[in-house]
Amino acid sequence: MMAEKPPKPAPRRIFQERLKITALPLYFEGFLLVKRSEYQVYKHYWTELRGTTLFFYSDKKSPTYVDKLDLIDLTCLTDQNSTEKNCAKFTLVLPKEEVQLKTENTESGEEWRGFILTVTELSVPLHMSLLPGQVIRLHEVLQREKKRRIEIERTPSSAMEKEKEPIEDYADALSPMPACFYIVSRKEATEMLEKNPSLGNMILRPGSDSKSYSITIRQEIDMPRIKHYKVMNVGKKYTIELEKPVTLPNLFSVIDYFMKETQGNLRPFIYSTDETLETKRFPVTPLKFKKNV
Repeated sequence: MMAEKPPKPAPRRIFQERLKITALPLYFEGFLLVKRSEYQVYKHYWTELRGTTLFFYSDKKSPTYVDKLDLIDLTCLTDQNSTEKNCAKFTLVLPKEEVQLKTENTESGEEWRGFILTVTELSVPLHMSLLPGQVIRLHEVLQREKKRRIEIERTPSSAMEKEKEPIEDYADALSPMPACFYIVSRKEATEMLEKNPSLGNMILRPGSDSKSYSITIRQEIDMPRIKHYKVMNVGKKYTIELEKPVTLPNLFSVIDYFMKETQGNLRPFIYSTDETLETKRFPVTPLKFKKNV
């Protein structure tokens, strides 16, 4: 039996109402059956994983949550054997309670396990039955959560205030930045690519004018070369300043464009917890660009 399609996000109005309660970043959402210590039976909730907190809603369209669970002190996640067909069950072991979760199918169960472990352990779990695209999403969430933690440690008061502010752009809230986005300067991006060639050869970073973005790549043709491409934010779209400008709907499409144009030889620069990963070197077809930024 094929797994059900992933649930669609809540309507914009509902999403905005929930942001009035918390602006913690939304990492994953879907239906969960939940059994806490004070529950006699499982309760069916629409659930959002925001930061390291699970927010439980009575249904998908409810603007306010009925319960929440902070996972920051999660001790471990243990799998349970289930006699029910196409069902995943596991237990969240916390210092003061154990919470049982059950999913409607095994695929969503594997996703929930992956996202929960990624944000609580700050590493993408290995040996999971996930598709490549799902693993990439875990790496993206990992980078976002690491940056969020760093911001909280550096400026606790301002970070907390920022979490209370509503997010205006619904699309940006649901679509995180590409995993190869780093808040670094042109010089820092160059150093990252030169010192860690095995992690990738393309970085997305803020532009020098703080209003645009830039792509920094490291190409190996006759000899290693660093190039920079300006990406302008035009309305709700993004334009790559090449000899013939290319306009795309979002930053993910910008990264995909560079990968496709070089037949996959340009790869997003992503810090990996798996040091056994091997990379192959191919001749890179240079892109024609307008100017360095």
